Amino acid sequence: MAGTENSQKSFGWAATDTSGLLFPFHFSRRENGSDDVTIKILYCGVCHSDLHSVKNEWGFTNYPIVPGHEIVGLVTKTGSDVKKFKVGDRVGVGVIVGSCKTCDICQQDLENYCPKVIFTYNSKDQDGTKTYGGYSDIIVVDQRFVLRIPDNLSSGACAPLLCAGITVYSPMKYYGMTEPGKHLGVAGLGGLGHVAVKFGKAFGLKVTVISTSPKKESEAINRLGADSFLVSSDPAQLKAAMGTMDFIIDTIAAVHPLAPLLGLLKMNGKLVTVGLPDKPLELPIFPLVLGRKLVGGSDIGGMKETQEMLDFCGKHNIIADIEMIRIDYINTAFERLAKSDVRYRFVIDVANTLASN
Repeated sequence: MAGTENSQKSFGWAATDTSGLLFPFHFSRRENGSDDVTIKILYCGVCHSDLHSVKNEWGFTNYPIVPGHEIVGLVTKTGSDVKKFKVGDRVGVGVIVGSCKTCDICQQDLENYCPKVIFTYNSKDQDGTKTYGGYSDIIVVDQRFVLRIPDNLSSGACAPLLCAGITVYSPMKYYGMTEPGKHLGVAGLGGLGHVAVKFGKAFGLKVTVISTSPKKESEAINRLGADSFLVSSDPAQLKAAMGTMDFIIDTIAAVHPLAPLLGLLKMNGKLVTVGLPDKPLELPIFPLVLGRKLVGGSDIGGMKETQEMLDFCGKHNIIADIEMIRIDYINTAFERLAKSDVRYRFVIDVANTLASN
């Protein structure tokens, strides 16, 4: 499809340089193709990746950039080959909007690991045009990458599940962190961590939150349902908890030491990292060798598993804890996110606050 056919007018907020400041931005989306769904965006979550990307902290931002990959909206158009969705359906779009569909990885429903994966923003689409994300009024997406939202989940509060939710659900499933009665540590209590706590409890795990911030203890236990709370900067608490955890899911997006976390694991324990610090972490080998421990990673999930995660959330009534914002508050929201000043995910009320200039 040629770029000239990108004929649907669109409007959003974009960053144009490393200041990361967003401003109103007019652009165009491709016209709806035979396999496409055009979606009117209602809500979009604000992910830490959005902040890294608008400031080019990972080094591969291509400006201008319209961020946003936790999108919930309504179908307004469907292509002739679209059978899964109809106009008016409430749907979601997460971190990816395309892949090659034919490689071994895609055949296993792991499109997120496809070498030709297309990200929802700051990526190159099939037709060579740039992808723009959910801080905008509409989006056009191949039906394979569109998700159905369970009826009982509220649109705004389920938006973060499309990135934060699948980012913790997928490794929990893959690394076997679903066995009732096992002990899960959740390092970092932000957008990802607070959802990991809810999933852990739904799977029947004992859940301990590991955080540098003592003031989060009461909400971790009383609001989110964690069983216990560990202040990672307190050597006495760390010592008392050594060798007590079966798994730790590390959601921390800043540079941090891994040795204390490895010390908390039992023999055969697994530390799985899903946060994306902008510099390498130091990995001590002795604790791995002496305890037959494993350090792993995970990146979102394929479309089949993401739908499974949403259905799991529907069954267990799991949503994110959010602070709803207007789109013109986004630059302040990014400042607050950088200081971890949000409980626990900003969500932009796109439909009600994005007015075309």
